Parts: sequence; C-alpha cells; structure tokens
Amino acid sequence: MLKSMFLAGMGGFVGTCLRFLVGRLCATYFPSFWPTGTMIANLAGCLIIGILCGLAQRTNLISTELNVLLIAGFCGGFTTFSSFSNETFQMIQSRGVSTALLYVLLSVVLGIGFVWLGRWLTE
Repeated sequence: MLKSMFLAGMGGFVGTCLRFLVGRLCATYFPSFWPTGTMIANLAGCLIIGILCGLAQRTNLISTELNVLLIAGFCGGFTTFSSFSNETFQMIQSRGVSTALLYVLLSVVLGIGFVWLGRWLTE
C-alpha cells in the first residue's frame, strides 16, 4: 500500500507540475476569456488516460505499478477531469447511459453548488 501511495504521489507531482505549466503557457500565448489551459489539460488528460487504460486492458504493457504511477498518479495530478471522464465511460459500458448521465449531472451541478457554498461561507 505504501509503495502504491508513493508511486501515485510521484506521478501526481509530475502531472500537477505539467498542468501548472500548461496553464501558464496558455495564459501567456493564448490570452482570452476562455480558460484555454484548463480545457487543453482536460482534453489531453482524457486522451492520455484513454490510451493508458486501453493499453492496460488489451496488453500486458502496463503493470499494476505503472498503472498506479501513470493513471492514478500522473493523470490524476494532471487533471481529475480525465478520471471523471474515464469513470463515466466505464459507467456507460457497465450500467448504461442514463446512470452515467445522472452521475455527470449530479457531479457538475453539486460541484458548482459546493463551490458557491464554500465562497458563501467565506464571505
């Protein structure tokens, strides 16, 4: 367990640092009203986690340790949106579209609601 936590933490550190750099570079080179850095990180993270999960599922190229380092750690640190999207995809496959849509709707609406609540509590 400790080894897995260390691997996830190492991957998360690298992913978080890269996420920070993507945000800074996008703010510098693509200033706009749109959060370009967040969108690029989210979409890139989704592509990366899709590739890694596909490889893990279809080949023996990704060991359990590499899975923890890259999928839980790196992708989780780079963007939790990739994990959210991957879990939603898995939910569509196993439980159906309606369950997945409910999960997405509740996650987004409640997430925004809790951000509002947190801001309200600190006013």
